Amino acid sequence: MALALDASISTFAAPAARATSESRLARGVAMGVTFLFLGVFLVLPLAVVFVEAFAKGVPAYFAALREPDTAAAIRLTLTVAAIAVPLNCVFGVAASWAIAKFEFKGKAFLITLIDLPFSVSPVISGLIYVLLFGAGSALGPFLERHGIQILFAVPGIVLATVFVTFPFVARELIPLMQDQGTTDEEAALSLGASGWQTFWHVTLPNIRWGLLYGVLLCNARAMGEFGAVSVVSGHIRGLTNTMPLQVEILYNQYDFAAAFAVASLLALLALVTLVLKTLLELSYSSEISATGRGH
Repeated sequence: MALALDASISTFAAPAARATSESRLARGVAMGVTFLFLGVFLVLPLAVVFVEAFAKGVPAYFAALREPDTAAAIRLTLTVAAIAVPLNCVFGVAASWAIAKFEFKGKAFLITLIDLPFSVSPVISGLIYVLLFGAGSALGPFLERHGIQILFAVPGIVLATVFVTFPFVARELIPLMQDQGTTDEEAALSLGASGWQTFWHVTLPNIRWGLLYGVLLCNARAMGEFGAVSVVSGHIRGLTNTMPLQVEILYNQYDFAAAFAVASLLALLALVTLVLKTLLELSYSSEISATGRGH
């Protein structure tokens, strides 16, 4: 009977193996199409950006970045990211903790709200702030009387950036914390730890890699955001233009070398984000897998 069972298993296994194994030609074609697609739509555009950025030489490249309006755009982009990313970290951890560790009414609705920026156009999100804080809005006269400038200033740019980037940290942490459950926290509390001690010494170490992933993605999106910021910034050169807006202005003025110089900084940001993510996965793959982050 054992021989018959082994024979039946091998009978079914052989077709399965043939069905999942491809010829060398098929694998070569699939790999060729993949690399061709990546080369045309990813590598080639990146190469063009850097070639055009240095088209007039290295001195012209750095001179374009030192130009006052461009330097102001770089500083504003870094400032906005420095404000938006920590705010989103706090929100992401709090929202993920509430969703993963507790049961309450409206939980599904909260998850839907977190995903909202993914389905709403960034331009629409910027327009929402115009309707909320513009001169013709209900809050507009109040803000004007008290000298509070939201639109066409740094606060409006920060609000728009926070809106389009806040899901990144939360969406990294929610599935991670759900997989981990509440066993570790319950054990810490049963041993006499306070809620704050449990968070700092149990919850936070368990989610540190997912949190770092979310921070990297959130920072890259915050620095590269265009649509929402374009609506609320007012395009005031030297004051409210971020790096993506400065690229558009320089390109429209046919200053291609300067436009691509600024664009190269954004491209470098994307590459650095990718490299950091890869290094984290290579260096801490065992710890990431142990905390539920196997990808």
